[in-house]
Amino acid sequence: MELRQLDHFVAVAEDGSFTKAARRLNYVQSALSVSVQALERELGIRLFDRTTHRVTLTGAGEALMPAARRTLAAAEETRGIAAAVRGVLRGTLRVGIMQSVAFADLPGLLGRFHRQHPAVEIQARPAVGGSAALLEELRQGRLDIAFIALVDRPSGVNAVPLGSEDLVLVAAPGHAPAGRRPVTLDALVDATFVDFPPGWGVRTVVDRAFLAAGLDRRVTIEVADLTTCVELVRAGLGIALLPPSLLHSGGPELLQRALSPRITWQVVMATPSSRANAAANALAQLVTEARPQA
Repeated sequence: MELRQLDHFVAVAEDGSFTKAARRLNYVQSALSVSVQALERELGIRLFDRTTHRVTLTGAGEALMPAARRTLAAAEETRGIAAAVRGVLRGTLRVGIMQSVAFADLPGLLGRFHRQHPAVEIQARPAVGGSAALLEELRQGRLDIAFIALVDRPSGVNAVPLGSEDLVLVAAPGHAPAGRRPVTLDALVDATFVDFPPGWGVRTVVDRAFLAAGLDRRVTIEVADLTTCVELVRAGLGIALLPPSLLHSGGPELLQRALSPRITWQVVMATPSSRANAAANALAQLVTEARPQA
């Protein structure tokens, strides 16, 4: 069994297609198919169910996937350690990024990292499924480091807090409760909300706050995009509870009100505790050094 075969197996499983996997790996499709078939013969199991439209994992393939990812991650870690001993970082750094990373100039830090370690290929992945999806990818070995809104303290992950802030009520004029005092959650039960899908950090902390208060709320619009969320609120289609740091273009036409009780949102830098990655450690050190000192 070769590492290359495991890499091909994982790529096909992730893309659900030999064609897409070959394109991503810059590999000839027929050769990729031969590689996977050779792995199946060596293991004595069928890894994929193949149809004309889709390739899906068999039960045996599902069982093999975690071990294959761990093996590839261990090989990458070994290469990274060897390169670090030689004084040069190499390999791939897979970074999970929220749509807007508060408390850290991540684009600037990634640029600085690239200048310091040009032999490392940086692969940045957005939070399509929110922080929960990034956390799961981190656990599965698909990411080496992630910047996420963490609600719970999951096992198997090292989390370095980058900052936290209280959410505020954001609304177009005429759509917020009257007055200037902090808005209570029971004053919002009849409101319509614009929010992110389940799995996003902001959505999770707001849902839990209403659940803890024994209250229901109506989320009529779900969008997986910060800018769209703000613009829908600006258009008067609902209110939102958001971190102030994400309202870069809020403008004077959007009202912001404090909440009672406070709902706190926290952003962390997360790495797996079960494996080391020299490039991820180097980036983590850059981020830590750039944090404002208390």
